[in-house]
Amino acid sequence: MDWSLRACARKDHVTYRPDEPTLADRLRAQTPHGEAWRCLRCGTYALGPPHGHGPADQAPSVPRGRALRDLFVLRVLAVERVVRGLLILLLVYGVVRLRDRQANLRLAFNQDLPLLRPLAGKLHFNLDDSGVVHTIERVLALETRTLLWIAVGLSSYALIEIVEGAGLWYAKRWGEYLTVVATAAFLPLEIYELTEKINGLRIGVLVFNIAAVVYLLLAKRLFGLRGGRRAFDAERHSESLLEVEQAAAVASRR
Repeated sequence: MDWSLRACARKDHVTYRPDEPTLADRLRAQTPHGEAWRCLRCGTYALGPPHGHGPADQAPSVPRGRALRDLFVLRVLAVERVVRGLLILLLVYGVVRLRDRQANLRLAFNQDLPLLRPLAGKLHFNLDDSGVVHTIERVLALETRTLLWIAVGLSSYALIEIVEGAGLWYAKRWGEYLTVVATAAFLPLEIYELTEKINGLRIGVLVFNIAAVVYLLLAKRLFGLRGGRRAFDAERHSESLLEVEQAAAVASRR
C-alpha cells in the first residue's frame, strides 16, 4: 500500500512554494492547464497555486511513506487505549455503586441464594462449588474502605490509559514512552493470570501488548535502540521530499 497516496486521497495534496528560486523550480512544472506543484506528501504534481509559501525551513512538516504507516499503527493503539480506559471507568462506576449499596446487595444475595438451590439441584449444578458464587461472596464481603481504594486504583489506571491514547494519537514521543513503560509494567500480572486460568482472551491481550511494546521500542527507536532519537529524526528527514530536493539542488550546483 502506498500510504502517501492513500493519505492524499483522503486529505488532498499538500503543496508549498519555497522562497528559494532554485528549489521552487524543482517543485514547479508548467502544463497546458497551468502551473502544477509537487505534493510534499506523495510527490505527484497537483494543478493550481501552492497551498502555502515561504522559506524552505518554514515549510509544513508532512509525514509520508513509512511515517504515515507508523501514524496509522499509533492511532490503532490509541483507540484501543482510550476504549480500554472508558471500560475501566465504567467498572469504577460499578464499584462506587456497589460501595453505596453493598449492605442491601449482601442481604438480598444471602436471602435469594437458598431459593436458587432447588433449581440448581434439578439442573445438577452445585452452587456451593460455583466459582461465580464464590467471587460474588468475596466481593460483597469486602470492606467499604477496600472498595474505595479499588475505585481509586482503577480510576488511576483508566487515566493512564486515556493519557496514553492521547499521546499516541498525536504521535507524541512522551506518549510512546509512557505506553511502553505502563504496558510493560502490567505484563507480569497478565502472565500470572495465565498461570491461574488460560483462555483465548487473556492470551490475545498478552500477545497484543507484547507486540505493541516491541513495535514501539524498535520502530520508534526508544531508549536508545537502533540509534535512538537522533537516528529516528535522521530517518524522518531523509524521507522529506523538500529536504531531498534541497540536497539535490545543492548537489547540482557543485
